[in-house]
Amino acid sequence: MLFLVDIGNTNVKLGVVREGELVAHWRVATNRTSMPDEWWVVVTTLAGADGIRLDQIEGAVISSSVPSVTPWITTMVRERVGIEPIVVGSQTNLGITIDIDNPHEVGPDRLVDVAAAYAMFGGPTLVLDFGSATTLNVVTRDGRFVGGAIAPDIRAAHDALVSKAARLSSVELEFPARVIGHNTITAMQSGIMFGYAGLVEGLIDRIDAELGERTTVISTGGFGGVFLEHCSRISQYVPELTLEGLKLIWNRSQKTSPPG
Repeated sequence: MLFLVDIGNTNVKLGVVREGELVAHWRVATNRTSMPDEWWVVVTTLAGADGIRLDQIEGAVISSSVPSVTPWITTMVRERVGIEPIVVGSQTNLGITIDIDNPHEVGPDRLVDVAAAYAMFGGPTLVLDFGSATTLNVVTRDGRFVGGAIAPDIRAAHDALVSKAARLSSVELEFPARVIGHNTITAMQSGIMFGYAGLVEGLIDRIDAELGERTTVISTGGFGGVFLEHCSRISQYVPELTLEGLKLIWNRSQKTSPPG
């Protein structure tokens, strides 16, 4: 079996692959102070609840956007599972070319996402990831990751609005029935949700114009499914795109079949 870890600023996504298929996946809060043994308690608890035997793990791949957490989870895998994990970086065999100014600065999750999208859909493809930040990541027809755009996430937009306006309170982040809000709550929801849809579609159109061709847009992350219904340019929502990308990276690192 294969153990996959994606360390994000808000959540850590964990997955287990058996015979090439993602058979279990979990999401936990990113705790920057947890030690390797504490992470192991979390992993064993989740695995035990789903009947996953961790002693059958033969490989591991880690992607991390939180450098302070990386060594703790790497140590956990090394000491508790007894294997040396692959830690994704700009030098990892991704199956694509990194064609940006400073490859070492790009978040590994962005690299993993575009590698997965290119393997699954070809190019040109744009990965729209609704994470702690909203990122738009572009891979060309010939498999070059050429960068993209990074925007504040939709929760940040909501929180900034509420914190700056004394008479506005928090609202549920959901699309209202109409763009024209008939009360304060629906007016706020319209401005935030439809406004953010406009931001996303505007960036997609500008990226396509700069590339000179239309991209296939794949969404992922927490709000990826929500915006699928409201952004006509999104072709497909792949919620576990990052874990699929980590699996593909493992497969590329092996000369034989993946563990299972």
